[in-house]
Amino acid sequence: MTAALVAKQTGMVFAGPVGSLDAYIDRVSQIPVLSKEDEAALATRFRQDGDLDAARQLVLSHLRFVVHISRGYLGYGLPMGDLVQEGNVGLMKAVKRFDPTVGVRLVSFAVHWIRAEIHEYVLRNWRLVKVATTKSQRKLFFNLRRMKKNLAWLTEEETRAVAHDLGVEVSEVREMEQRLAARDMSFDPAPDADEEETYSPAMYLPASNADPAIEVEREEWEDDSSARLSVALEKLDERSRSILKRRWMTDQKATLHELADEYGISAERVRQVETNAINKLKTLMAPAA
Repeated sequence: MTAALVAKQTGMVFAGPVGSLDAYIDRVSQIPVLSKEDEAALATRFRQDGDLDAARQLVLSHLRFVVHISRGYLGYGLPMGDLVQEGNVGLMKAVKRFDPTVGVRLVSFAVHWIRAEIHEYVLRNWRLVKVATTKSQRKLFFNLRRMKKNLAWLTEEETRAVAHDLGVEVSEVREMEQRLAARDMSFDPAPDADEEETYSPAMYLPASNADPAIEVEREEWEDDSSARLSVALEKLDERSRSILKRRWMTDQKATLHELADEYGISAERVRQVETNAINKLKTLMAPAA
């Protein structure tokens, strides 16, 4: 629920900009808290008659409690506004399910729903990979950091004490402690990262075509081709062999005109010698039938 919606439904005028979290918190703190009798009457109207205005008043009067609960989750590094928004969703679910005949105040009943929505949001967004999926892991995720006395690893005695207090296995405590200590890693390296100093999973995955059989076949083919090329070159006359090597097998390739001046022939004749030599090489290197 945004600041603009609160203003619209309560008739309040915001001094700060619309959408300002500070303005929202300031205004919801000014909404009067309902008495037990008024709360029960509104809940009865909503439950029995489907009165949406009664439900709206119940939600608005408890927004301050959502803000209070959300502040307890700031240590996870997530935006306060998002935490409040998720908590408000939990509050609305609680209002929908609240039964005033039980004799419990709405705030006591809604705490569970508010925390549940915030927990889901934290688990979805705290890390790229979800760190807690089972009930035991969720319990450990939200209690282990609070129970640790310092940033050092838990001792064996402390680990067993935490496991006993939370009713989980010792191995689960150790596993969650390792997960909390880990950090997210990008699958692909950053564009400006130094390849020699950067690690990313993408750098160590085999190529999709990295079939050992194909690699062996390729290497054998290259070795065989090199051997046949060497033999074929030796069967060419010296001039043809020299022209081919200087035109195609060196870093500083000679031009047709340079070779023409050296051999005292025309550039066109050099090109013809080159073409004939290439065709002869193809014939000599062709595999036997």
